[in-house]
Amino acid sequence: MLKKVSEEYKKKGRHILFSVVFLVLGFMLAFSYKTLGGNKDIERVTSDSFIQEERYREDLIEQKERNKELSEEIGVKQEGIRSYETSFSTNEKAHVDLVEEAKDLRLLLGEIPAIGQGIIVTLSDAEYDPIEHNPNDYIVHESHIFKVINELRISGAQGISINGQRITASSFIKCTGPVITVDGMTFPEPFVIEAIGESDVLDAALNLRGGVIDGLVLDNIVVTTEKSKNLKLAALGD
Repeated sequence: MLKKVSEEYKKKGRHILFSVVFLVLGFMLAFSYKTLGGNKDIERVTSDSFIQEERYREDLIEQKERNKELSEEIGVKQEGIRSYETSFSTNEKAHVDLVEEAKDLRLLLGEIPAIGQGIIVTLSDAEYDPIEHNPNDYIVHESHIFKVINELRISGAQGISINGQRITASSFIKCTGPVITVDGMTFPEPFVIEAIGESDVLDAALNLRGGVIDGLVLDNIVVTTEKSKNLKLAALGD
């Protein structure tokens, strides 16, 4: 009887032990699953973050490359603009130079009025005794006028007139006794020559020692000069 009871206790003890063992194993399996599953979730989250970061990095690199290309393109266009501006400036300057040259030519041809500072040169016959002297030695001849005109042109005069008659490179000047004829117009003395240009330069050129005015004085011509800040020469035909 005691032996039978003892065997029953042993069976129950084994059942309890197995139950405890299974319970522990179940707990361990559950804990392991949870732990492994959590790690997988963490790994998945980490993997997704890495992929997203890589995409951002690639996008950033691509954007930097695009910015570089745009910067280079802008540089090329800016250089083109600078070249155009330089070319335009050069052409504009050339155009201005041509306009000024054309204006100077028109002034010399007498096609347009000449206005500005300049000088007034007056040539008059000298007094003489017709009994004792040759009157031709005391009157103004075309050669005297040409000396003055040529010196004024050399010195930069932009426009010249004689007694209001505009002078050009083709003007015809002829002395006939006490009068001169300029392009068919007759004028008595005094002969007033007006020239537009740098007044100081024109005056200095005429008054050089041994120059034009000294030569005129030696030829018994009465010469006066006056610098003016505001001269106006009419165009041909005005």
